[in-house]
Amino acid sequence: MRLKERLTGNAALALLLGINLFNYIDRQVLAAVVPNIRHEFFADGQTPGPFVQFLLDVMGKFLGGNPENAMIGLLAMAFMVTYMLMAPVFGLLRMKRWWVVAGGVALWSLASGASGLATTFGVLLLTRCFVGIGEAAYGPVAPTMIADIYPEKVRGRMLSWFYLAIPVGSALGFVLGGLAASYLGWQWAFYLVVPPGIALAIVCLFMAEPVSGAADGAVKAGERKLTLSDYKVLLKTPSYVLNTLGMALMCFAIGGIGFWMPSYIHEFRGVGNLAQVNMIFGVILVVSGLSATLTGGIVADKLKERHRGAYFLVSACAMLVGVPFFLLSLYVPFPWAWLCIFMACFCLFFNTGPTNAILSNVTHPAIRAGAYALNILVIHALGDVISPLVIGAITDVTGSMTFAFQVLSALVFGSGILWFWGSRHLGRDTDLAVKRLEESEKKK
Repeated sequence: MRLKERLTGNAALALLLGINLFNYIDRQVLAAVVPNIRHEFFADGQTPGPFVQFLLDVMGKFLGGNPENAMIGLLAMAFMVTYMLMAPVFGLLRMKRWWVVAGGVALWSLASGASGLATTFGVLLLTRCFVGIGEAAYGPVAPTMIADIYPEKVRGRMLSWFYLAIPVGSALGFVLGGLAASYLGWQWAFYLVVPPGIALAIVCLFMAEPVSGAADGAVKAGERKLTLSDYKVLLKTPSYVLNTLGMALMCFAIGGIGFWMPSYIHEFRGVGNLAQVNMIFGVILVVSGLSATLTGGIVADKLKERHRGAYFLVSACAMLVGVPFFLLSLYVPFPWAWLCIFMACFCLFFNTGPTNAILSNVTHPAIRAGAYALNILVIHALGDVISPLVIGAITDVTGSMTFAFQVLSALVFGSGILWFWGSRHLGRDTDLAVKRLEESEKKK
C-alpha cells in the first residue's frame, strides 16, 4: 500500500471509528437511564396512552402483574428490530457509500435527540425505531469499506481498531448518560449526542470512495451485482453460517448484559447509586474492551500464520473462559465482583475483530455488504433484539434477574462450541472465496 493510499485509508478508518463510537454511545445512553425512564412513564399515578396500555395488558396476561421491565426491554427491542430489518435494504443500495453513511448518521443523531423530547412512552418507542433505521444505513457498509482498503493479512487487526468503538462507545454511553441524568435530567443524555453526530455526517460528504475489492486485487468487483445465488452460496458456506450463529448467541449475551447490568447491580445487588454504578461499569467496559478487542485481533492475525482456523479458535477459547467469570460475578460479593465482571467482559470482546474478519475473508468483495447485512439480520434477530425483553420477562416472572443471567451464560457457552466447530472449515472456505474471486475476474 503506497503512502498516499495508506494515509487516505487511515483517515477513512479514523472517521469510521469516530462514527462507530457515537453509534454505540447513542445505543447505551438508553440503558444508562433505565430507572429514570421507568419512573417517568410507569410510576404510580401515571396514565399510559391507549397503545401503551394495550402493550401492558398483552404482556401482563403472559407475565402477570405489571410487566414494567419487559416494557423497558421493548425500547431496546424496537431499535434492534428496525435496525436488523433495514440493514439488508441499505446493504443492497448501489450508490456512493459515504453518502449512505452520512444520511444514516444524521438520521440516528436527530432521532436520539427526539428521544429526549418524548412526552409519552409510545413516542419514545417510535424515536428508538428511527435510531435503528439510521444505524442500519451504516452497519453493513462500514466494514466492507475497511475490507476494501486493507488486505486479508492485516484485516483482522484493522477491523479490531474499528470495533474498539463498541466497548468505548458503550462505556461512554453509560458514563455520559448517568452523569447527564444526575445533573441535567435524563433527557439531556439524548440531547448531547446530536451535535457530534451531525458534524461527523458532514465530514462523510467530503471523503473519497474506496474501490470495491481493491485490497483483494479485484479491480472490477464493484461492477458485479448481488444475486439470489450469492445468498445461496453464503448459506452453503459452513464458516459463514457457524460464525453467524455464534455471533447471534454472543449478541444475545452482550445485549442483555449491556442493557440490564447497571440496573441489576444497583437494584438487585444493592450497590451504590446508579450514577456511581454506571461510572464503574463504564470504566470496566473501556479498559476490558480496549485491551481485549486489540489483543484479540493481533493474536488471531499472528496465530493465523500457523493455524488457518485461528480466527475461530481464538474466539471460541475466549467465550468458554468467560463463562465461569460471568457466573462468579453473580455471587461474589462486591467489590470483588467487579473483577469478575471485568474478566467476563474482556472475554466477550476478545472475538470482535476475528469474527468480523471471517465474514470478509469467506465472501466475494462484491457481495460483502450483502453478507454483512444478512449477518446483521440474523445475529440481531436471534440476539440483542430479544435479549433485553427476554431477561426483563424472566425477571418479572421469577423475581430474579440472577436466574435470567444464568440462562444467558449457557448461550455464551454455546457460542464457543459453534466457533470451535467452525475452525475446521475456515481454511477451505477462504480458499474457495479466493477461487470464486479469480474466476469472476477472468470472466471480465
